[in-house]
Amino acid sequence: MRLNNKVAIVTGGGRDIGRDVSRVLAREGAKVVINFANNEAAAAETLDSIRAAGGEAIVHRADVTTAAGVASLVAAAETAYGDKVDILVNLAGGMVERRPLADIDEDFFDKVMTLNLKSAYLMTRAVAPLMSEGGSIINFASLAGRDGGGPGAAIYATSKGALMTFTRAMAKELGPKGVRVNSLCPGMIATSFHDIFTKDEVRAAVAASTPLRRQGRPEEVAETVAYLASDAASFVTGVNLDINGGLFFS
Repeated sequence: MRLNNKVAIVTGGGRDIGRDVSRVLAREGAKVVINFANNEAAAAETLDSIRAAGGEAIVHRADVTTAAGVASLVAAAETAYGDKVDILVNLAGGMVERRPLADIDEDFFDKVMTLNLKSAYLMTRAVAPLMSEGGSIINFASLAGRDGGGPGAAIYATSKGALMTFTRAMAKELGPKGVRVNSLCPGMIATSFHDIFTKDEVRAAVAASTPLRRQGRPEEVAETVAYLASDAASFVTGVNLDINGGLFFS
């Protein structure tokens, strides 16, 4: 168990990729704090599946786009598992909706940037003081952050590109205390995100043009998170790691 007795916080950890990340970290021995914002039923299902498999976890509802929400999440982690955090997975985020430039007003711009970038900044600022040597922060960027995204995804792509830069900056700042900071840049992964935002024919076309000829699976992303969180990646930091089946080479 690569993460035995480590404490992990996973924002957006109740469903889709977050569910698999929470499960895999728990399987590897981590005590997992599963954050969710809205879907309590999904978070409860994730918690039940972890406990059924013999893992240890709690769930906590918090809006991690606000300092108050972040503080409540960190306090819940400290109450449950003490005043240390070994792993932070900043997974909370989303596109909200597809909009062309002419339809992007300031409120929409702020909402998407806050959801994807400010949340990671707030969580990192709150958790970094609780981390010691060997700590690992894994941010969730996107292939969109590399290639600009698809139609109507300009601000989503911009926020993910900024998160990639934030990852590099934090790797430099937190490296001297032995904390590593990396991000993942998933491509087409079979989740409800694409059920909502991507047409079936587009998904099929992307899969057909991917060298591995398929979409990725959430559990494949989760296994990569576990690697980055573990001592196996002890000299890996400041990396924005592609996980896209060869669709895009950075």
